[in-house]
Amino acid sequence: MPVEFISAINVNASNELNGLSDPAIDVAWLRRYARTLEDGGFDYSLVPYGSAGHDPFTIAAAFTQVTERLRPIVALRPNTLYPTVAAKALATLDQLSGGRAVVHLIAGGNDAEQAREGDRLPKAERYARQEEFLRILRRVWTETEPFSHSGRYYSFEDFVSRVRPVHGTIPVSVGGSSDEAYAQGGALADIFGLWGEPLADTRQQIERVAAAARAAGRTGTPRTWVTFRPIIAPTEELAWEKAERTLAVLQGRGGAGAGQPLGSRAGLWVQTPGASGPQNVGSQRLLEIARRQDRHDRALWTPTATATGAQGASTALVGTPETVAAAILDYVDLGADLISIRGYDNLNDAVDYGRYLLPLVREELAHREATGRRGEVVAQPPLPGQPGHEAQDAPAAREAVSA
Repeated sequence: MPVEFISAINVNASNELNGLSDPAIDVAWLRRYARTLEDGGFDYSLVPYGSAGHDPFTIAAAFTQVTERLRPIVALRPNTLYPTVAAKALATLDQLSGGRAVVHLIAGGNDAEQAREGDRLPKAERYARQEEFLRILRRVWTETEPFSHSGRYYSFEDFVSRVRPVHGTIPVSVGGSSDEAYAQGGALADIFGLWGEPLADTRQQIERVAAAARAAGRTGTPRTWVTFRPIIAPTEELAWEKAERTLAVLQGRGGAGAGQPLGSRAGLWVQTPGASGPQNVGSQRLLEIARRQDRHDRALWTPTATATGAQGASTALVGTPETVAAAILDYVDLGADLISIRGYDNLNDAVDYGRYLLPLVREELAHREATGRRGEVVAQPPLPGQPGHEAQDAPAAREAVSA
């Protein structure tokens, strides 16, 4: 299966750099942003979830009506919806979109955030509940006769859904960096999501998931999803200047300093960690990696994780489009086949990714397939002006050369 690209949906012009905090949906902006992602060559877009944010099912449904190919990934916490209801909602979205729905299950990494919507289960039980939830979803999508279920967290009698996914089922994604996440994702997930860590650490995580898949008796492994926040510019010098400007804004937003979380204006889906720091292992890992050093491997940069308290996917890839494309290919070579990239200036960054970054990665992969040899991304003409522009001309075709 070819490498595919994921972004994340936004509902208005607010982002982590411009300081806007309007929670209202801007329908025209949402339509424009979704079409920008599709026109730019993205394959999926995550519809995030947070206790203070919008309903992801409604956003995803709207999103599918202004796109033709882009697939929404609905983030779903099992504590917020009964599994039979969730299965029907996802199947409905799948029919509405012509078979494009994907679901990303979130067990919940922060006790306070979970409690905001009445969930007080400890972490280990949240993963146990999520496994039961996942198994029920798949059974609802495939059973054609009424069935009953009596489990630890859910119980019902004689249920059957007449709402079927277009292709018989819906891909299920699970993510995380804890032992429970590796075990569950390896055993049951179609896709396993990771945040952007150094290559050696990412390799270890992929191996942990693969080992869990083997232990569960699977013949294959989940597809691997890795997330970054690229910062690109025409030259290396300009890219690093842009990175430092971005970092200064992130550190200053909401009065946050180094190692302190962003304030409440950071976004609808950003969750503030407790005074003692984040509870989830993924955020803890990013902060520990950031303490080792700022720069890792070809282009990975970690101060953005420190500045935001690593409250989500927050590590950057910094450089020219050629440098960042080569860095992405390093992760592809490890086994990542879903690459999630979203910027701090969402719309303008999406424009630049679609014009200058995705084509480089795809052309190099096509070159490899055609020649059976591994190539390298070649230098390209500079972007016409500082990244963030919205020029209308498509980039010139790029040619990969063999090593």
